[in-house]
Amino acid sequence: MTTSSEVSMVGHPLPDFNLTLDSGTPLASSDLKGQWAVVYVYPKDNTPGCTIEAHEFTELFPKFTDQGVAVYGLSQDSVKSHVKFVNDCEIGFPLISDPSHTLIGALGAWGERSMYGKTYMGALRNTYLVDPEGTIVHEWRSVNAKGHAQEVLDEVTSRISAS
Repeated sequence: MTTSSEVSMVGHPLPDFNLTLDSGTPLASSDLKGQWAVVYVYPKDNTPGCTIEAHEFTELFPKFTDQGVAVYGLSQDSVKSHVKFVNDCEIGFPLISDPSHTLIGALGAWGERSMYGKTYMGALRNTYLVDPEGTIVHEWRSVNAKGHAQEVLDEVTSRISAS
C-alpha cells in the first residue's frame, strides 16, 4: 500500500496515470500537457468538507478557465459516486476516479487519517498546480477546504501573470 510522503512533489513531473472521469471518459497524464492544471485531492464524495471545496472550485471555475487553467477533483470514489456528487452538488468541472489510489498514492496524498477517534488510511486533502510542461510547480498539503479554491486561484493568477 502506498502511503503519504513528506517529500515535496514540487519540481517533479505529474506522475503518469490512466484513469476515468465522472463522464466515463478516460484521462491520462499526457492529456494535461500543454495547459496549466489544478489537481485537488479530496477524501470522499458528498461529505461536508469535500462539498464545500467542490462548491468553491465550481464558483471560481470560470476564473480558472478564463486563464486557460483546467481544474480536476481527484478521489478514490467510483465513477458512479462521482456522477451522483456532480449531480447533487452541481459541480462544474471534471472529477477523476482513482479507486486503487494509484495517482493519489504517487502524489503522496494517501496516508493515515483519523475521524471520531478512529484511525484509517485514506486520501489527504492536498492540491497540486501543474504547469504546461507537466511539472508540479506548487502544492498545498492538508488544506482547509473553506477558502482553499481562492488561495489556489490567487497562486495561479500570480504565476500566469508573471509568465
